[in-house]
Amino acid sequence: GAGGLSSSIGELATISGGAVVELEKVPLKYPGLRPWEIFVSESQERFSLAVEPNKLDELLALGREMEVELTDIGYFTAAGFLDVRFNNEPVAYLDMEFLHNGVPRKVLEAEWQKPAVQEPTLPADLNYTDVLYRLLGSLNICSRESVIRQYDHEVKGRTIIKPLMGATGQAPQDAAVVRFNFETWEGVAVSNGILPRFGDLDAYHMSAGAFDEAVRQIVAVGGKLPNLHYADGNFWSVNDNFCVPDSVYDSVMNPDGKLKLAKLVRMCQALRDATAAYCIPLTSGKDSMKNDFKADGVKISVPPTVLYSMTAKIADVRRTITSDFKQAADLIYVLGETYDELGGSEFYQLFGELGANVPQVRFAEAKALYELVGQANDQHLIQSCHDLSDGGLAVALAEATFGYGFGADVDLDAGLDPAGELAVAALLFSESHSRFLVTVAPEDEDAFEQHFGGRAYYLGVVTEDGQLRVQHQGNSLISASTAVLRHEWANGPVNRIIGFGQHEVQQ
Repeated sequence: GAGGLSSSIGELATISGGAVVELEKVPLKYPGLRPWEIFVSESQERFSLAVEPNKLDELLALGREMEVELTDIGYFTAAGFLDVRFNNEPVAYLDMEFLHNGVPRKVLEAEWQKPAVQEPTLPADLNYTDVLYRLLGSLNICSRESVIRQYDHEVKGRTIIKPLMGATGQAPQDAAVVRFNFETWEGVAVSNGILPRFGDLDAYHMSAGAFDEAVRQIVAVGGKLPNLHYADGNFWSVNDNFCVPDSVYDSVMNPDGKLKLAKLVRMCQALRDATAAYCIPLTSGKDSMKNDFKADGVKISVPPTVLYSMTAKIADVRRTITSDFKQAADLIYVLGETYDELGGSEFYQLFGELGANVPQVRFAEAKALYELVGQANDQHLIQSCHDLSDGGLAVALAEATFGYGFGADVDLDAGLDPAGELAVAALLFSESHSRFLVTVAPEDEDAFEQHFGGRAYYLGVVTEDGQLRVQHQGNSLISASTAVLRHEWANGPVNRIIGFGQHEVQQ
């Protein structure tokens, strides 16, 4: 990464107290590089490994077998110096203490200010069926099939859960699952969480929400949280990918630098809290810190954003779960609590509004629910599972019908809002975190409800007629053909712009 070998070897050398680097041994992409260029080059797809001498030959043999280039370029010492050579001629000889602690740290100013926002007033006579059509066709929710099909996502025929599944090949999934090999049923789940629009309200909750999104996507497909018990074998890893603008304050060139830096600080605070809450190790990351466009006297800065890419071991890929409804008469539930959290939502975006009530992660409650989901999967109580995110419950219900063309009869009075405090818009479109839409076989109803207790909220049933019907207090809110809903989703702006073929709609 940044600084090339100078950074990776320089940092590893702090463990032993020094290192000798022989630059003439470093494989080069281009001939003629000078020694200092070799040392600081940031060529990608490279790793620095610390290897015990008695294991070097075995590692080199493995590299030859796997056709991976491995090169011994030096050794670690306890001399207290980073000794860099080229053909035994000195290139650099740096005191380790000076290298890491000799330069004073830059002190930057960060100042957080909560934005002055409020909840909007929307028309009282909204047609929620039309709203759902518009959401499914919006840029952040619509199908990306035209992009997906351009890349090989089969991975030697070992992909168990693909980006799109079901008989139609169009049911969006929460995470990918790939089998390790054909000698074992073990596999790995891969997910991503990113929520830049929430950063306009609070960068802490944006970062925490993106982390939780990546976690619950893996839980949705059958993953279990790690470190719930000693040596449980549930290995997880997360990488952070920060993309932020110049955050160094300058009264003329960057007058809002203090606020930008404060957002980065809050993003990092959320990352600390999330990794600690879920006991998931942060193993690597990528930081891009100067994302500003300048031309003709105008500067445009990206919104401070973080993407979390997560992986988790799956003990048995045969027990994973997909998002699409499986059979008629299955019971539909929401797991987790819904709050009045429409701030930054896709629903508000339709009306050009931001709102104020940004979704918040309640880590303790979320972790407890994720444990219950893992236990329920062990008992085979869940037939389908889809995380609730962009567009809230209404979008999740629609997407769950895309795989096999089933419909659903849903009554929001059945228990989703026990206190009766939420408006219809919040019930349908709130993007509260840590929730799942699941289906349960009728014969498992009692065991399922006993297992989840008050964390499961009954909604209705899966139907055969291909119609999505949602009602509240006896009034019809949504009534639509699931084929039409899928058509709106499949023919959104991404597929249209790339020129992907249109899918014929069945009325």
